[in-house]
Amino acid sequence: MMVKVINKETVTPSSSTLHHLMTSNLSVFDHFVPDLYTPLLLFYPNNSTTDHKINTVDHHHSMITERSKLLKTSLSETLNHFYPFAGRIFSHNNILSICCNDNGAAFIQTRVNCPISKVLEKPHPQILNQLLPIDIESTFESTGYLLLVQVNFFECGGLAIGVSISHKIADGFTRGTFIRSWAAMGLGSDVAALPAAEFGVSASLYPPQDLITNSLPTSMKSVNNEACVQRRFVFDASNIVHLKSKATSATVPNPTRVEVVSALIWKCAMEASTSNLGFTRPANLHLATNMRKVLEHPTLMGNIVAPVLVKTQETDATLQSLVALLREAIEEFKVKYSNRDSRDDICQHLNESMDIMGKNDMNNYLCSSWCRFGFYEANFGWGNPSWVTHPGIPINNVIVLIETKDGEGIEAILSFKGEDMAVIETNKELLAYGSLNPTVI
Repeated sequence: MMVKVINKETVTPSSSTLHHLMTSNLSVFDHFVPDLYTPLLLFYPNNSTTDHKINTVDHHHSMITERSKLLKTSLSETLNHFYPFAGRIFSHNNILSICCNDNGAAFIQTRVNCPISKVLEKPHPQILNQLLPIDIESTFESTGYLLLVQVNFFECGGLAIGVSISHKIADGFTRGTFIRSWAAMGLGSDVAALPAAEFGVSASLYPPQDLITNSLPTSMKSVNNEACVQRRFVFDASNIVHLKSKATSATVPNPTRVEVVSALIWKCAMEASTSNLGFTRPANLHLATNMRKVLEHPTLMGNIVAPVLVKTQETDATLQSLVALLREAIEEFKVKYSNRDSRDDICQHLNESMDIMGKNDMNNYLCSSWCRFGFYEANFGWGNPSWVTHPGIPINNVIVLIETKDGEGIEAILSFKGEDMAVIETNKELLAYGSLNPTVI
């Protein structure tokens, strides 16, 4: 597959940002995440000609022109609403802010010399990465943009939109809100109909001054990514039902799909570590949790995420016992931080989490769920995406969960050391419920 860039430009907001909004401070949560770009890919097959070339060169060219114009115009209008995305990041005394100067977003157009079905038949991280505007290892210093978009036009008329947003300004909820807003603008929606979005408010509620900023991971270079391998497992709706049934206990009679899939992968990862090391190390699961409901601030933008820490030293952990540990930790977390006066406690929790993540005498696993963020609702005018994914984060011991198109299943993108992944991807219990990189079409 060859991806050829045919145009690069900068898309700026259609209206200038108001003077009193020119600076958007970052919160304690924003400071906690490393300076990397989270990738997202949305695939839109041309259903009438999925496996065939567009009839004429002129037809293909006009379609590219028309759709590119719609995407750029709607992006420009959306940036009025998400004005920090068009800004620049700066630091003063280790405290980060966004200068909302309408610097703009990068917009790249490419042509791909194969039908979209070629990618969907057997998705591979190396192929998917070519459809993204930058490498995940990039930093703002190297790109100059907080938001970069790459629109890939396939010879069949299908397209894939690759979006890379700095993690410093957006978690999964914020990314989902932005993508849905952009699509709504593409359909001609009024700004008043867009989802509510508040910028800068989180920094006033949860400022970063109490965070140990000099110990934060600043880039991909400061996190564990040696010999990292990515794999994609898909748990369809029927297997989720079976997995829930196996995980059900008197303690947790109604486990969620995220709980059971997270617990199963955690169990397999611990078994792989024990198999390779010859002994069992203490193992922690850090479950990235959307804090908006807990803190009663449902429309805050940026990163409003904190890790729920789940610990175990069990040598014979079962799916039921791990789900029970997960549920207990989540419920305790909600109770502890379910008030608006928990700022000091949150800062302390984030500092403690960083300290634990930095320890080398235990295994730390990070699980982030992107479920229920509405990515499959992104209809720009040519239907909803047939597949939404990302190629994985090249950091060891990271698990990202994305819901399947039907809203019932889960795709799990795993990143582990090669020796651990070799054991995980052959784990019979995992393969009983999850399919290893199945076709999308």
